[in-house]
Amino acid sequence: MGFGVFIHRSDSIYDDSPAERYQFPSQYLRRVEACIGDWIIYYEPSKVTETRGYFAIARVQQVIPDPGTAGMYLALIEAGSYLDFANTVSFNGPNGPVERGVLNEHGRISGRAQSAVRPISPDDFNRICELGLAENAPLLPRRDDDIRPLDLNETQAPFQFEQERDRVNLTVSRVLRDRVFRRIVLRAYDERCAVTGLKLINGMGRAEVAAAHIRPVEANGPDVISNGIALSGTAHWMFDRGLISLADDLEILISRHTNDVDGVRSMINKTGRASAPQRLSDRPHPHFLKWHRENCFKQ
Repeated sequence: MGFGVFIHRSDSIYDDSPAERYQFPSQYLRRVEACIGDWIIYYEPSKVTETRGYFAIARVQQVIPDPGTAGMYLALIEAGSYLDFANTVSFNGPNGPVERGVLNEHGRISGRAQSAVRPISPDDFNRICELGLAENAPLLPRRDDDIRPLDLNETQAPFQFEQERDRVNLTVSRVLRDRVFRRIVLRAYDERCAVTGLKLINGMGRAEVAAAHIRPVEANGPDVISNGIALSGTAHWMFDRGLISLADDLEILISRHTNDVDGVRSMINKTGRASAPQRLSDRPHPHFLKWHRENCFKQ
């Protein structure tokens, strides 16, 4: 096993869904296989507009041939392991690249930095995670069979693979993962409720809105920003109970079981559509919206 860096672009031509799978050609097979059972860091190159740099971690569960594309493979991500960084990490830090393994013997950036999949040293891995994770405590799911401690102070493609979450893995880290999830979702929505359009801040400077999972954790919903939405208290309550939902174009749907339809209409924003983050990849993914309509929404 070993740590790795997987390059992913939000405009990727590959069939990637970072929280669930990573598609790659056969030339990287041995490198990806070396990461099975261990952690990888996702990196978006600087050539991408508004690049996120190093933006998330995940754990590789297994590698399989891509059933839909000859010569391609899929790295399947362990359910519940993916976590966006609270702070994106740039390739270059104050003292040069934060991933020092890309430097050659002369201290210059080598061709390794262009590799879509590459190994990364434990020191580089920990350095990037410490910069990316807001809490000075472990955010990663823990397993009793972990051999090596991690020394840490954790155009949209369709989602296809459903995996059961290992609740034991999440027990230690759930509260801390929720803190990071709240931070990245509220930042994407400018601390404004997507349904009502309200941005309310209390006297202590804390936003009134919550970061809601579209597909809940209990139903295998991952902690990826496209499975999140910022909602005020009442909107959150209605969303969780299926009294409102969202169409793929973010039209706000009101259940016919709602006893005060006019009252609900008066509280949603005048456009009739939920507001969305500016970044396309941060917006609610149709995969999760469909799940909510089919499993929560009372039509």
